[in-house]
Amino acid sequence: MFEIFKSMLKEEWRMHSNLFGNNGFSLFPVFIFLFTFCVSLVLPVFSEIFTYAQIALGMHYLFLLLGGMVGAFGLMSREFMNRRFGQASLIAYSARTLPVSERLIFANFLIKDIVYYFVLYVMPFIAGFALAVAFIPAGNFHFPVILLLLLTLSLSFMIGLSLVFFLSTIYAYSGKLLTWGLLAGCVFLLFISGNLDSRIFYSLPGLSLFLLPSKSCFLLSSGLIIIPSALSLLFLKVDFPQARKSFSNSFSRLCKEFGSYRYAAFVAKDFLDLKRSEGGLGKLIFSFLLPAALIWMLLSALEKVLPALNILILFSLVLGVLSSSMYNWLTEYDIFSSYAFFPLKVSDMIRSKLNSYLFLNLVPLILLILLILKKDPAFLLPALLLFLSMSFYMVSILIYLTGLSPSINLYNGRTFAVYVLSVMPLLLVNIILSMFGPYYVLVNFLLVPPSLYLLGQSFRKWDRIESPRF
Repeated sequence: MFEIFKSMLKEEWRMHSNLFGNNGFSLFPVFIFLFTFCVSLVLPVFSEIFTYAQIALGMHYLFLLLGGMVGAFGLMSREFMNRRFGQASLIAYSARTLPVSERLIFANFLIKDIVYYFVLYVMPFIAGFALAVAFIPAGNFHFPVILLLLLTLSLSFMIGLSLVFFLSTIYAYSGKLLTWGLLAGCVFLLFISGNLDSRIFYSLPGLSLFLLPSKSCFLLSSGLIIIPSALSLLFLKVDFPQARKSFSNSFSRLCKEFGSYRYAAFVAKDFLDLKRSEGGLGKLIFSFLLPAALIWMLLSALEKVLPALNILILFSLVLGVLSSSMYNWLTEYDIFSSYAFFPLKVSDMIRSKLNSYLFLNLVPLILLILLILKKDPAFLLPALLLFLSMSFYMVSILIYLTGLSPSINLYNGRTFAVYVLSVMPLLLVNIILSMFGPYYVLVNFLLVPPSLYLLGQSFRKWDRIESPRF
């Protein structure tokens, strides 16, 4: 078993280092360490605004979501890897040729993911935080507590990862059941968000263990990791499709619905790809609506503690950032070489993806409008303008830095550093501005000219870099 685990770790590292180079990928955890260190230096300022328990709450839910995102990425990347490299490319797909069971292989795969992303995300975060608290008055975050924080953040991360692994098993048996279940869950969370007691958020086992260490909290956290993982392995279902999937021809009909629109064929193809790929339209629920519902619940709880914060404005801001992940969905199944024999440039492909992105943004736009109309219609205009300007800016930065491969290029340490530094100051300014009134955020309209300039530069940059030479 250890040989498979070791080989999977090597495989993961080689895959990433071949894509970005050893130095580029090695810089990724280094950047997380430096970024956490710098942000943690302002902990005394945050301590004046938030309590010790609230800061811990933010950290643990961040790692719970991070674990869920790593698990979701693993689920969606299965098809991505198949399309790029074929089914026989990874050890995880070798159960048919190696004398080991599928359960043993996927148990190794799960442990490998936990160890690999623990080193990549959790350790640099804790190391940066621990170094920072050595230089500042950090209150209750003294050294022995840092060790407990390492344990509880790791548990929260693994709970998120294990739960998503379990959901992927349900999806393997019934995608429709999972999709409708998650949709109902999102609607329920949004419906009850305004009436929840904020103390319920502290019942997350990892967070409870950090605030009030006890044997029962540790056992509960361990159970939430072990039981979903064990059930997933017990009912593991791996499909090795023997025949091609077939669908009725809906491409022509979809193109006609877009009319003579210049990018109609590309947008129609993107929507069919999204619908027919692994997870189908359930990706929209799992990777967007569910995180958005959880963030809305957390912000609703935060509003009772800090009434100065305008949660509608903050949610618009977060939704604009979250929406940019839709560009990843649109680009993860396409590579430009598939289109190289058509009279197209890379910039044509990027423009078509940008058009599909704008169509997909109708989902968060409608969600935002419904929430604002329910809570306070007076904030409709500034919240919508903030969302649109942020979403446009975020996707412009993403296109400029990563082109048609955001899922790959963002793991380059240098690229990720530039991306974060381009976004974080803007988010902080907007959070501060939202405290002075909703119309201060209209200053974000100033982002439109640089976004348009970045897009123009992006088209020229990626035409130059990715255009094939014969």
